[in-house]
Amino acid sequence: MILSVPSKSADALIPSFDQIPCAVLVTDRAGVIQSLNQNLLLLIGADKERWLTKSMELMFPMASRIFLHTHIWPMILRDGHVREIRLQLLDSGGNSLPVFVNCQKTNQEGVDLFTWVLFVTIERSRFEQELLESRQRTDNVSAALAKSESFIRGVFEATSEGIMVTDSDATIISVNPAFAKLTGYSQEEMIGQNARFLKSDRHEADFFLATFQSLQENKIWNGEVWSQRKDGSIFLGQLSISAICDQNDVILQYVGLCSDITERWDREQLIHQMALHDGLTGLPNRTLLMERLGQMIAKSHRDSRQIALMFLDLDGFKKVNDTLGHSIGDEVLKTVATRLSSLLRNTDTVARLGGDEFVILLDNPENGDAIAQIGARVISVVNEPMHFDNAEAHIGTSIGIAVLKDRACTPEALLKRADEAMYSAKAAGKNVYRFAE
Repeated sequence: MILSVPSKSADALIPSFDQIPCAVLVTDRAGVIQSLNQNLLLLIGADKERWLTKSMELMFPMASRIFLHTHIWPMILRDGHVREIRLQLLDSGGNSLPVFVNCQKTNQEGVDLFTWVLFVTIERSRFEQELLESRQRTDNVSAALAKSESFIRGVFEATSEGIMVTDSDATIISVNPAFAKLTGYSQEEMIGQNARFLKSDRHEADFFLATFQSLQENKIWNGEVWSQRKDGSIFLGQLSISAICDQNDVILQYVGLCSDITERWDREQLIHQMALHDGLTGLPNRTLLMERLGQMIAKSHRDSRQIALMFLDLDGFKKVNDTLGHSIGDEVLKTVATRLSSLLRNTDTVARLGGDEFVILLDNPENGDAIAQIGARVISVVNEPMHFDNAEAHIGTSIGIAVLKDRACTPEALLKRADEAMYSAKAAGKNVYRFAE
């Protein structure tokens, strides 16, 4: 028996809920309770306000909570419903009460809601005949229930997700084989240790403080955490931590479910690198340059900072390509990139726009004279001969320099000014620099 949710409003649900002779609640996609009826409150105790906006997981003991994470939620999100799942519910006295769970996903005004109907075993007998007649599966019901019960017992050991259980002080009580495999430690090595022994140096203390505060307030936390294996390597885990509380809302234990997402993160970083960097030289491309320039201009609005942009066009590069070949030309571009990068500070940026055009972004240079000195050094290092096997290449560079004067100037406008100044340098005889007017 599954209810349809008629409205997004939790208050609109209350009259229909209290007419149902079994326990009913509605949650959002995260399992946060939006509404629940009086029959459920009679089972779990406390008043309605105490449960609203809390996680439904707080109603279940650890084994049922794990089963919710690993099997029930994935089935609901995949199929839109579950039928006749057996769980244990914590009653008002903290005792486990066998229940059958049904859930139906609905969408109201673009919001996903989940209606849960819970049958206490005794209550279920009143509905059993109707269920048996409508579904024609007397034998299958008993088999499914037995299988479900066995599944709950075996889920901790068999699940592919790593599971760690700690006490309220984060001392490890139990881990499953998947968690042992993930970390490289045996179950015996981890039990009795504080969970902090797995942390890496990728997170500041504030990160863990915020996680702890979230658990205290919300009794659940989800996020990504870098941890360290026994062999010293680090991995990125998708971690979900739930707090198990007594009837007075005092935390007794924590249950963490962890999946290794390092490979996915590596792929995302590679895609990010390819999208924002030049494939030949590894330097930032135009997109990343303009992003950094925009950030720097915005920063200059908050504090008094000078920004200078140098637009470089290599002199004699076409001759290198024509006489020595494009493979040597590629080596020349990579050498220029290396020389420019070694010349500047970590706060400055060297980018390749394409072809033989490079841009240098100077972060807060001292003054115009300092900028001119950098321009002269750039010309000097580019002019140095380049040796490749049996080939020797000689190139120069013409540089246009634009200094940010108007705080309302856009990144595109500043780059255009530097480009125009570069053409002035070309017209002046090449291998020189010129400041934009």
